[in-house]
Amino acid sequence: MPHALLLLLHLLAAAFWVGGMAVMHFAVRPSAVAVLEPPLRLPLMAQALSRFLAGVAVAIAVLLASGFGMVWLAGGFARVHWSVHAMLGIGLLMMGLYLHIRFAPYPRLVRAVAAREWPVAAAQLNTIRRLVEVNLALGVGVFALAIVGRVL
Repeated sequence: MPHALLLLLHLLAAAFWVGGMAVMHFAVRPSAVAVLEPPLRLPLMAQALSRFLAGVAVAIAVLLASGFGMVWLAGGFARVHWSVHAMLGIGLLMMGLYLHIRFAPYPRLVRAVAAREWPVAAAQLNTIRRLVEVNLALGVGVFALAIVGRVL
């Protein structure tokens, strides 16, 4: 039962993070671009990112706690499949990209929006978009490893 609960928490956190990136990238941003001018779109996106990035911070904490908990229940890293090691490595890379977004282009986006410097804000949002594309691809890779990694 403890493993099942940890796995549930792990999957919910991963789904929130990766699914949230997909929604922001493929639905929210294109819709905002289609219907809002920069003075409305950029503050909306900054606010949406604020909420999403806060949720991702919680998801990361849950992912780390539940993942390490499952490894501990399995008897440690020496006892788990190579795919678990790969998922951890990719996950740590994703966390590094998240931290970069959160502490570099995102604060610059917020400052530019507050100053109503729309070209600067748009450039920062574009940087975030590109980094999210990379993180989304990595996240899909982790899901693929979780599903098919054990049979490889």
